[in-house]
Amino acid sequence: MPETPTADDRLQVLEAITDTALGKLGQDKVMATILTRVREVLGVDTATVLRFDPSAQQLQAIAASGIEEEVYQDVRIPVGAGFAGRVAAQRRPVIIDHVDETTVVNALLWERGLRTLLGVPMLAEDELVGVLHVGSVTSREFPETDVELLRLVAARLALEVQIEIAASDRAAAAALQRSLLPGRLPAVPGIQFSARYVPGTEPGVGGDWYDLFSLPGDRLGIVMGDVAGHGLNAAVIMGRLRSALRAYALESDDPAEVLSKLDRKVQHFEPGSLATVVYGLVTASRDSMAISLAGHLPPVLATPGGPSVFVDAPVDPPVGVTGPGRRRTVVELPVGAVLAFYTDGLVERRDQLIDVGLQRLADVVSADQPGVVCARVMAALVGNIPAQDDIALLVARCEPN
Repeated sequence: MPETPTADDRLQVLEAITDTALGKLGQDKVMATILTRVREVLGVDTATVLRFDPSAQQLQAIAASGIEEEVYQDVRIPVGAGFAGRVAAQRRPVIIDHVDETTVVNALLWERGLRTLLGVPMLAEDELVGVLHVGSVTSREFPETDVELLRLVAARLALEVQIEIAASDRAAAAALQRSLLPGRLPAVPGIQFSARYVPGTEPGVGGDWYDLFSLPGDRLGIVMGDVAGHGLNAAVIMGRLRSALRAYALESDDPAEVLSKLDRKVQHFEPGSLATVVYGLVTASRDSMAISLAGHLPPVLATPGGPSVFVDAPVDPPVGVTGPGRRRTVVELPVGAVLAFYTDGLVERRDQLIDVGLQRLADVVSADQPGVVCARVMAALVGNIPAQDDIALLVARCEPN
């Protein structure tokens, strides 16, 4: 039977999991180093880290020592099932001294010849991050000192996993968002464009987006949207909505019908998701636009020689919210007219009413060149203060054909 870890042994493990030099390594090497040291000190044959996936309610093997095939074969365990699933469900240490198909789900464990297993939950405060378990091919006991030591290691690994997930999500969300925003605005006969997009300072990439696309018959679709929430999930939903809206726009020349279909799609496939969207369909003659608002702030319209006003169109419920039938409004667009589409991050501030920001926006939008209007709007509403929320701004100007 392996000897109980001495104070010096425990100190070595503590040094391994707190070594600042580990911060210079990638997650894989950090976990491999820690798991190897745990095996040595506890005298066990295997050590495995399984990460919790809350959406799938599963544990996925992401690191292992002595039983690396768990990672290579992408082992996944449902929460509540078998040994690791039980540790996750109960969120407390579990020890078993009989390893076969009646006690564990993962066949690799009994095929490896393991006789005894100790598992502890990986927790960050009250949040389940994963499960850490060790195994021995000989029957043995795990005293309370072993359990506490493994708990300490699990807490360190939980922090490592959280940092890695957050970094990966931020990078993936930012890359996805960049890929979906137009890299260059299209050259469209009869209309000029300019746009700005500024990520907010709050943690996580948001779900703001704008889109321009040509449709059959020389028509033009203009979209501005804002998915509730931040992070990778918001960016993924944003990408799905963008693609779905484009597809529905090919099927219907009624913006209200397009948003109704988008709403049905979200409520069926993305239940619980919420987004505000404005969709405008500009005619081939460029003299009018049919528009529908799903919980979104109305665009600003500026005409030559006239005051800037908010488009007079009814605001229907956001996409994802059940409500009455959606409506469309036709807006006349004289030559030289300017339309400014935007997300609420442009006009909302925590220390002022949104009406103040909306009025400031209307005051600076004019029937001028789109680039000039964009610069003027950003200077007046953003200035030298970092945006808290994402800001999207798209300005279109009708030109003589």
